[in-house]
Amino acid sequence: MSLPVPAYGRRSLADLTPSVLAALGVPGHVNVLDLPALPRACVLLVDGLGWELLRAHAGDAPFLSSLAGRELTAGFPSTTATSLGSFGTGRAPGGHGLFGYQVAIPGEGRLLNCLRWDDGVDPLTWQPSATVYERAAAAGVAAAHVSTRAFADSGLTRAVYRGARYVPADALGPLVAGAEQAVRQGERSFVTVYHSELDATGHLHGSRSPAWRHHLAFVDLLVRRLAETMPPDAALYVTADHGMTDPAVRVDVDAAPALREGVALLGGEPRARHLYAQEGAAPDVLAVWQERFAGQAWVMTREEAITAGLFGPVSATMADRIGDVVAVPHADLAIVATQAEPLESSLVGMHGSLVPAEQLVPLLTFTGES
Repeated sequence: MSLPVPAYGRRSLADLTPSVLAALGVPGHVNVLDLPALPRACVLLVDGLGWELLRAHAGDAPFLSSLAGRELTAGFPSTTATSLGSFGTGRAPGGHGLFGYQVAIPGEGRLLNCLRWDDGVDPLTWQPSATVYERAAAAGVAAAHVSTRAFADSGLTRAVYRGARYVPADALGPLVAGAEQAVRQGERSFVTVYHSELDATGHLHGSRSPAWRHHLAFVDLLVRRLAETMPPDAALYVTADHGMTDPAVRVDVDAAPALREGVALLGGEPRARHLYAQEGAAPDVLAVWQERFAGQAWVMTREEAITAGLFGPVSATMADRIGDVVAVPHADLAIVATQAEPLESSLVGMHGSLVPAEQLVPLLTFTGES
């Protein structure tokens, strides 16, 4: 199976927020996605709303399905921390350095969980690029982000949302009210809204479950209500950070000593693994994993992954955050670690890979003329 590469610079999630800023008249940005030129924009990111899942369940989301839409590629890996980095900076993963759910902290022999963060890692050092919110504010655009109160001071928020006025909202009503107020601020406004629970539902119950479909219906109501509150000079965009699959086959590396041999740190997640090898062991790790997962996963060296363009252009200062070996299942397979990662290994729905079900996300547009 050939290796699909995200469409950075053409139709990826990393191209969305720079296109929005360009449409708002912020200099230094290119409207690659050809978005309408309006003075106000609100972007709702629904965690876990894959393009293929939405199309498969159009009847559960009639309003979403009525909107003009197209697909974007999330980027690699197709996981929340990486995608929010791309969304918040307007850069491909190689430019912001959030290379997955868990990545090595170079020189420290330990992993950084990019969702939960670590007090010993400075978010501004780990992700030093200016965010799209900082660039919008510098151009006189009122920038705000509406999301759960608990995320307000997290390391990930400081890494990718800094420069935005943070509007806490812990339920759907406050989420809409916060966006409604924020989008009316100033002469130009740029507002992003984050909804996380669809992804949580998929992880716990599966993306093919009745629970997921019922939650999608609530998301549809959320989007319709947001659209109804938009002023006539605003555009509302709906997108996601990744899709989801429910892999039936689980390979447990903690029950397979050969897969642990020579691996100092097991990073990433079950659908996108970073393997950090012990000194001198990388060739052997590569060979063992390639043999074990032949026909089931793309297994390659760090250099091969970078050269293929999986992360977009990679900053030389960030390359060693990527695993010595990168393993990406494309079959109905999850590479779990039941002892090291009991929670992650128990999930039903997963994501991270390059396959369309996980990689493709929607870009839906609503304007007063829709």
